[in-house]
Amino acid sequence: MNQAVAAGDQRLSALPLPRSNYEKFPCVEVPGHECRVGWDAIARELADALSRCGSPAPKVVVECYPGVDEGEIAAALAARLEAAQIFLAAEALKTPAEIDRLAEPYLGGDDPVFGFICPLELRDFFDEDRLTELRSQAGMSQGLVLIVGCGAALIELDADLVVYADLARWEAQLRFRRNQSSNLGADNPDLATQLQYKRAFFVDWRVADRFKTPLLASCDYVLDTNKAAAPKLASGEAVREGLHRAASRPFRVVPFFDPAPWGGQWMKEVCDLDRSAKNYGWCFDCVPEENSLLLGFGEVRDFEIPSINLVFQHPIDLLGEKVHARFGPEFPIRFDFLDTIGGGNLSLQVHPLNEYIRDKFGMAYTQGESYYMLDAAPDACVYLGFKTGVDPAAVIRDLEAAQVDPSQPFPAEAYTNCFPAKKHDHFLIPAGTIHCSGSGSMVLEISATPYIFTFKLWDWARLGLDGKPRPIHLGHGKEVLQYDRDTEWTKRHLVNRIEAIASGDGWSEERTGLHESEFIETRRHWFSGRVDHDTKGNLNVLNLIEGREAIVESPSDAFEPFVVHYAETFIVPAAVGAYTIRPHGASLGQRCATLKAFVR
Repeated sequence: MNQAVAAGDQRLSALPLPRSNYEKFPCVEVPGHECRVGWDAIARELADALSRCGSPAPKVVVECYPGVDEGEIAAALAARLEAAQIFLAAEALKTPAEIDRLAEPYLGGDDPVFGFICPLELRDFFDEDRLTELRSQAGMSQGLVLIVGCGAALIELDADLVVYADLARWEAQLRFRRNQSSNLGADNPDLATQLQYKRAFFVDWRVADRFKTPLLASCDYVLDTNKAAAPKLASGEAVREGLHRAASRPFRVVPFFDPAPWGGQWMKEVCDLDRSAKNYGWCFDCVPEENSLLLGFGEVRDFEIPSINLVFQHPIDLLGEKVHARFGPEFPIRFDFLDTIGGGNLSLQVHPLNEYIRDKFGMAYTQGESYYMLDAAPDACVYLGFKTGVDPAAVIRDLEAAQVDPSQPFPAEAYTNCFPAKKHDHFLIPAGTIHCSGSGSMVLEISATPYIFTFKLWDWARLGLDGKPRPIHLGHGKEVLQYDRDTEWTKRHLVNRIEAIASGDGWSEERTGLHESEFIETRRHWFSGRVDHDTKGNLNVLNLIEGREAIVESPSDAFEPFVVHYAETFIVPAAVGAYTIRPHGASLGQRCATLKAFVR
């Protein structure tokens, strides 16, 4: 056992941890539909569909999201469907050098993390003459034509069958890490993972999502390609029904867990993860831009699609009219976990102000956030705000010196407040506030969604998981630090701003945040009996922060009862309206609590 794991075990032993009942693979059941698993079954399904179309020279388009293994799809289907001709959309792409020039203005130069949101369309990546040529060749075929790739639908605008081959962003990132994938139109599988991710975040995914949205609304089939050599095919109708069901009842997305240089040991136990892993630092428990949504078709309960598809297809049902009018088809609330119990401090950091993130990066709003202490070791703390009377010039001078000579560490406690943290404390972190979760904390982070916009100021002279220093963005950070958020201001405005709202038989409601400059409101409900909730046409995101198990029900039986477990985040779409939550199972007769977030 390594020292970090041993230290984590010692700190965990001081905490009364529940036996894990955390569901890592939640599923939205879609009755009355089924899916095909494996290439043989998929090919038979497509052949049956083609036999009904009646065309002597049918055309099949398999449109692919960036990162999908287009070669696997083309080879598997060509061999089984006896295609007369096969066209790869990549043949019509502009050259990698031309595409690099297209992407370059949105990649932030030498910045390893930040770029600018790309407004381009997928067609901009293609050579129009080559598209016309391939379209003409496909039109002259005397047999089945198979067109595969990102942009395949640009070649054949009126295909007999359209299949959308999808991929979750999280799996796309793992393929970058394994050097298995290049960026859209690029030949860069060996590029540093962080740079591939940056290009995907600012360019590839923006372009592909614009193209995907109308196709999902009309395609004949959806192909789940998240597991190599284990594809699954469902009809477009079935997938759209699954999305409709998710948008009309409580549901969960699929959480994913990742190690971190500062990662801890708490999630291993509570979320039942690999005990032999060095640590787990992050869990994205509700970040629909990156998470997956599992649909259940009969015995197959793991048909996987990006959960952002739900936002694209049912934005008003999910978000509500007012939230959609404000943010468009974006999910504005993010819940994730940061585990430092048995680990180290997070980086000392700050988030950009609204005008800064808009002007520098093309984002519409910034990452205001908060730390809710789901659990805490006895010595846990949170760094938050500057100490009263600090000299801004001295702060920047010492931060700059620490980057030049790591043997001269930044004296964080000389400049920033360090507040003791205990379970159920809530620390509010409006943009511009210097902050950092210390070691010994299990943080439920509640924030707005622009989740990569963290300006690291000091990383405690440690290396990242790749053995290299993590990027520091002091140049950006010093432009947004708010020095007037001193000790007195921080205590008064950001630490445990708990306000009683209402109470009833067996329940009470408190407002816990976020800061008035942020658009997210959080409410904590303590309850030993039933609590009545109502979305009032507004997206709700909740986590069961206390209690073993609770059940979410519809007063009008509009959806099936939905059971949630300790530490699970769940989404209640705006369209749900009235719903109730009460203790369930092992929690009957005990006090439970939820933390709910919604847009003000």
